[in-house]
Amino acid sequence: MPAPLDGILVVDLSRVLAGPFCTMLLADLGARVIKVENPEGGDVTRGWGPPYDPVSGLSAYYLSVNRNKESIAIDLATETGGESVRLLARRADVLLENFPPGGLERLALSLEALRADNPRLVTASITGFGRTGPDASAPGFDLLAQAGSGLMAITGEPGGPPTKGGVAISDLFAGSFAAVAIAAALRGREATGRGSHVETDLFRASLAALVNVGESCLVTRSEAGRHGNTHGQIVPYRTFSASDAEFALAVGTDPQFARLADVVGRPEWARDPRYRTNEARVRHRSGLDRELQEILLRAPRDAWLARFRAGGIPAGPVRGALEALESEGARASGAVRESGGVPFIGSPFTSPGEPPLRFPPALDADGDRLRKEFGLPAPALRADPGLG
Repeated sequence: MPAPLDGILVVDLSRVLAGPFCTMLLADLGARVIKVENPEGGDVTRGWGPPYDPVSGLSAYYLSVNRNKESIAIDLATETGGESVRLLARRADVLLENFPPGGLERLALSLEALRADNPRLVTASITGFGRTGPDASAPGFDLLAQAGSGLMAITGEPGGPPTKGGVAISDLFAGSFAAVAIAAALRGREATGRGSHVETDLFRASLAALVNVGESCLVTRSEAGRHGNTHGQIVPYRTFSASDAEFALAVGTDPQFARLADVVGRPEWARDPRYRTNEARVRHRSGLDRELQEILLRAPRDAWLARFRAGGIPAGPVRGALEALESEGARASGAVRESGGVPFIGSPFTSPGEPPLRFPPALDADGDRLRKEFGLPAPALRADPGLG
């Protein structure tokens, strides 16, 4: 069975994280992705190390978001470079870019003109803060998006400083949303015969990721706070300490809480008006958390997890990243795969006809073959070192 996006050609003019993550997801679904890179060093993440893979010399950062792609080095600031992009776009189904607003226009590569040359082309843009408003010209860095969207303000311990996520989550949200929008635009093209333009930005993607916290702010007209590893609307839903290690306990319903009360030897909690309902538990969280923590310190983590699993109570270990990647669950789900002797985090979804994982390409690894296939002009000297 073919992969869902088998036969779809994607020209990727993006770099760093949000755009490459988006096109990697499309490649995981079977699309052919041609990564266009600056001849002078390529995607900047190639140099974002250490660590580097000792065999290929590529940075772990670059390896993480560029599997299943082809690479061609094109200097967009030259006349031949611009012509090469136009030739690729005429054959493509999708073209993605994450230049600052106006960046492609300064290179005489407007998306409108590219769609005029190829009416079936779906174009997609990822910016930092959109094209309008006071922050439109702000650099599209994940840290700025997390800070400006409120994500940092709700992350961290109560009373502590705002804290960013452990990975560039604003970039990842934007890349994921862009992939969904591109897939929808391709579906729409089946009905109309014409491509369209889709766009997202790190700021809007981060606002969307506020979900229930953001909606609570709008409903109450009050600012959200930080809850650390607890939850603002569900109790008990946090990390606890066993006698030997940390674990997470996620009790989302009143029946689950009643089972928890039995397992920890306090069945009367299920009838206690302070704890009987989630709403009551939210109001009395400090007392419940304190009592529960005292009990949980009496046994090791794995003993509690076994009891909770037997009782149908959601709980799980707090792991390190490497520990999680090497866990039995990761192995069983195929979450880590190998190519070229290097382990990779695999696709987060399973789809029909999933292609084998191909090693991320070296800079211009496919350049000669692609220039011949698409009839691209030979590279020329750079016209303006300040562009591209």
